[in-house]
This record gives sequence, structure tokens and C-alpha cells, in this order.
Amino acid sequence: MKVCIIGTGYVGLVSGTCFAELGNNVICVDNNHKKIDKLNSCIVPIYEPGLEELILRNSKQNRLKFSTDIKSSIKNSDIIFICVGTPINKKTNSADLKYVLSVANSIKQNLNKYKIIVTKSTVPITTGDKIEKILYTKKNKKKFEVVSNPEFLREGEAIRDFLYPDRVVIGTSSKKANSIMKSLYLPIIKKTNRYFHTSRRAAELIKYTSNAFLATKITYINEIANLCEKLNIDVKEVAIGMGLDERIGDRFLRAGPGYGGSCFPKDTRALVSTAKNFKSDLSVVKSVIKSNDNRCKHLISRILRLMNNKIKNKNITFLGVTFKAGTDDMRESPSLNIIPALLKKGAKINYYDPSGIKSNFKKFRNVKFYSNINLACKNSDLLIIHTEWNEFRQLNFKKLVKNKNFKIYDMRNLYSPSKMKKNKINYFGVGR
Repeated sequence: MKVCIIGTGYVGLVSGTCFAELGNNVICVDNNHKKIDKLNSCIVPIYEPGLEELILRNSKQNRLKFSTDIKSSIKNSDIIFICVGTPINKKTNSADLKYVLSVANSIKQNLNKYKIIVTKSTVPITTGDKIEKILYTKKNKKKFEVVSNPEFLREGEAIRDFLYPDRVVIGTSSKKANSIMKSLYLPIIKKTNRYFHTSRRAAELIKYTSNAFLATKITYINEIANLCEKLNIDVKEVAIGMGLDERIGDRFLRAGPGYGGSCFPKDTRALVSTAKNFKSDLSVVKSVIKSNDNRCKHLISRILRLMNNKIKNKNITFLGVTFKAGTDDMRESPSLNIIPALLKKGAKINYYDPSGIKSNFKKFRNVKFYSNINLACKNSDLLIIHTEWNEFRQLNFKKLVKNKNFKIYDMRNLYSPSKMKKNKINYFGVGR
């Protein structure tokens, strides 16, 4: 099939590349000329395992192309995916649809035959209705269908999630559009039977409610971790005991620094905003947002207690600063709040992250990036394991750190407290 992807951000680039990998002819369009020039040179703007190889292979096979010409890309395609950003409006906490609606207007001007217009961007309920209203004219009446097809891609696991999905959700009342979309996804759903057809509004809501529920699980176990710290109970044991109940499950029951990234913070706020517009109160989701916003305050307080409130001129090393492993994404990362707070107390911050240096910290004088983990840890008074990268799971801390009195604050609970105690290392975890 001839597929057009409008927007080459995370969702658009991964989706377009994977559709090409499935044998479709895909053109990815963006108005950012520099980005498109780089992609045409196979320079990938995001860190996502396996993506560069797929782009290179499908570009060589001429199944995947990149362009800034939105007009011809729309006209030459059968299915058009809207994958542009939907940032949060800071005043209202609602999703800003200016980019989505701008794309809809561009599509309207270039409809030359029947096309399926698919929203893959995370959008509020009734966005499909708005797009349909923009596209509708007597001339265009039979030339389009608007479909909702939310994405469920985890950063760091996006290729696998696309090619081996838990489910593919398609929201449309059109039998024709549903049949075409099912054919498009057939290579990845024929063995799993996880294609779910529903109404457009339901598909839009499924995305938001899924993310809000996962955010709730993370926030819940973090609050239980706070209680465990006061009761001298290991939250990992509590989480395992809970997770053995199949009604609950163990996924997302890992205590840590709180959720971040491009989805959960934005989507929970947007869901509450949408509910407010329809005069419905989502008190549980509101509490989740508030609790996660306060998470960093708790972690900072614990760091101060671990250091006996003696932070000034102490060398604190962060192992990982991204919001999760497997990505270079810094959006809503807890480190963006924790590091500045420690700097205000006079700490000196070193950090090592496998995905490289971060521009977020360049404005701070006492923050230093190391490309070598040994140099980053060498003179540390406190090591903070902030991100669960695999290379942090088997470290010999006594060889890494020359300071004999160093401490470890493991925000991901990667290590065994009993083994650390046996090795005479001052170790502290979350909810332990």
C-alpha cells in the first residue's frame, strides 16, 4: 500500500519505518528541512534500538522515503497517518491540536481520490469529529474516512511493540476503511488475532485511559514504597506478592523515581482536562498527577537524610539521567528536578548516561558529563542509580569509587540490600 506519514517525530518515524519493513511504500513528510535532509542521509534524530538499521535497509530498498513536499505526498498516497505533536497547553492542561488541525487543512486542499485519514497522534476524544468537519465539503464527501488508530509504543522497545503488538486498535464506523486498515496490519496480526475494531471515539479514549491506568500503577507502588520505608519492609517483596494475583499483574509495579517521558505526564493531564470539558470528575487520575508531581520532593528529602544534610561540596554522581532506559528522552525526567535542587544545596553533580550528554544541564556550572563511567564515579560521595540501564546492573562499586565512605542510593532497586551489606557498602533503595 502507499502510505504517507505526516510528522517524523518518535511515533511517525517508528511507524513509517515499520510499515515499510512490512512491504509498504512509505513516504514520511515533515516541514523541518534539516531533519529530512539528515534522514535522507540515514542520520536518525532519536535514539531507539534497531531503528537506524531498519531505516537504512528500507531506504536502500526504496520502500521508505523522506520529503518536505506535503502536497504531492498526500496526493500520491492511499492512507495518510497524522503523527504530529499534541503538546500540552500549560494554561488549560489540554492537548494543543494546532498541528493536527493544520495537517487536516493541508489534506483537505489536496484530496484527489479516496483516502483514509488516520490519527496516530495522541488526541483528545472528538478530535476525529473535528478533522472530519474540516475535510467535509460536497466535493470531498466520498473521498475520505477519518479513522483513529492510537499508538502503544514504549520508548526503547518501540520496534518490537509495533511488529509484535499487544493489540491494534482501529476506530471507525466505515466497513470499507476497517477492511483496508485490517489488510494493512495483516502481517502482524494474522497470528495473534489482536485486531480490535471499535468506534472512533472509543479508540481515542482507549489510548488515554490505558496510559492513565499504567501511570496509576506506578504512582500506587511508589506510595506503598514510602510506607515500606517507615515499616522496614522491602517493597519489591510486596510488589511480587501483589503481582502474583492475575487480576493485578506485576508489570508497572516497580517503585522508583516516578513516571516521566512524553506520554504519561501529558496524557494524564489531558484526560483530566477532557473530562472537565464534559463535566466528569476524574478524582483518581487527579490524585495520580499530584502524587507523581510530589515524588521528586520525597526523593530529594531522602537524599538529604542519607547525607546527614551535609550536601555542600559533596560529589554526587548520577548513573543515567533519562526518564527510563533504552532512550535518550529527557522529557519530564525526574533528574530535571532532582539535580537543580541538589545544586542549590551546594552539591557538585557528575553524570554518566549511555545515550550521551544532555543539553538540559549545560546551563548549570557544577554539572559535569563523563563519557566514561569509571571517571564519573571515581571521587563520588554518593552514587545515585537513576535510570535502569542494563550496564548498571553488575557494577563493582568498590573498584569504581575511590572514596571509602561512599554511599549508594539505588532509585531502581537493581541490587540486593543483603549482598551490599555483606560487601560493607552503604546502600539504600526505594521502599526498603
